[in-house]
Amino acid sequence: MAAPDRKRRHKAQYVQGPAVKRGRAGAPRQLEPGMQGILITCNMNERKCVGEAYSLLGEYGEQLYGPEKFSDQDDKLSGSEEEEDDVEAALKKEINQIRTSTEQKLRRFQSVESGANNVVFIRTLGIEPEKLVHHILKDMHTTKKKKTRVILRMLPISGTCKAFLEDMKKYTETFFEPWFKAPNKGTFQIVYKARNNSHMSREEVIKELAGIVGSLNPENKVDLNNPEYTIVVEIIKNVCCLSVVKDYVLFRKYNLQEVVKTNKDEGQQNLSSVTEEESSKEIKSAEDSNELKSGDRSQGEEESKLNEHDLQQV
Repeated sequence: MAAPDRKRRHKAQYVQGPAVKRGRAGAPRQLEPGMQGILITCNMNERKCVGEAYSLLGEYGEQLYGPEKFSDQDDKLSGSEEEEDDVEAALKKEINQIRTSTEQKLRRFQSVESGANNVVFIRTLGIEPEKLVHHILKDMHTTKKKKTRVILRMLPISGTCKAFLEDMKKYTETFFEPWFKAPNKGTFQIVYKARNNSHMSREEVIKELAGIVGSLNPENKVDLNNPEYTIVVEIIKNVCCLSVVKDYVLFRKYNLQEVVKTNKDEGQQNLSSVTEEESSKEIKSAEDSNELKSGDRSQGEEESKLNEHDLQQV
C-alpha cells in the first residue's frame, strides 16, 4: 500500500516572530518596556560590574527593605490528593510546583541584557529604584567611602516604554504627575542619552517632554544650573528608560567615583590642571621665543649677506 501523500509545511509557517529571551524561571533576560530597575555604566568590565552591583544593592537594599524573603511552599499534596493516585492529580501537582518555583526565583535584583556595551541593567522587584539609589549616593557622599572599582554611574529607572516619540509623550503624561502635576511643582532640567538608536532626535524629545512638564503646572520652570529635579532619559535601541531624580548636581551626575572625592582631592585635581595649563603656556612661550630668536638670527644673516654684496659692488 502506497504511503499517503503528506504536504510538507514550509519552515516559515512555524515562525511566530522574534521571542523575548527568558531565563530559567520564565523572567525576561533582556531590557524591555514595562520594567523598573537600575541602569549602570562601567568601564569595559561588565561581569565585574554586575558583581559589584549585586553586592552594593544587596547591602543597601537590606537597610531599606530588610532581608530578601522567599515563601516556603509545602510540596506535599493534601490528604485527599495523596489518595487520588491518578494522572490528573500528578499533573496538577507538577503544575503547582513549577508555578511556585517560578515565583520563588524572581529575585529582588536580577541582571538582564541592556542592549549596549559597557551598560548593565539590573531589574528590580518590590522596591523604589529612585529611593534606593539616592540612599546609596547620599551615604557615599557623606562618608566619602569608595565602594566600587568599575561602576561609574548608577541611574534609577522608574519607568520604561517604547522609544518612539508618540509612545513617550503618552507615557510621560502620567509618569511625570507625582513630581510636576499641580499642586506639585519644581525647577527641572532634562538630560538625554541615546545608545544604538538613530531614529530619535535629542532636541525634539527634550522639547516635547519639557512641554508636557509645563502643561502639568505652568509654575514648573527650567533651571540648568541647580534644578530641584532632573529628568533622566536613557534610550537603548527601542526602549526608553525614564526617571526623575533629586540632587543630580550635588551627587556629581550620580557618578559613584566622583561623589566620594573630597575637597582636597578636587583641589589637587584643579591644581594639577592649572599646573598643566601653566606648563603648556610656558612651553608655548619658550617655543615662540625660540622662533623669534631664530627669526632675528636669520634676519641678521640676511642683512650681513646684503652688506657683503654691497661692499663687493663698491
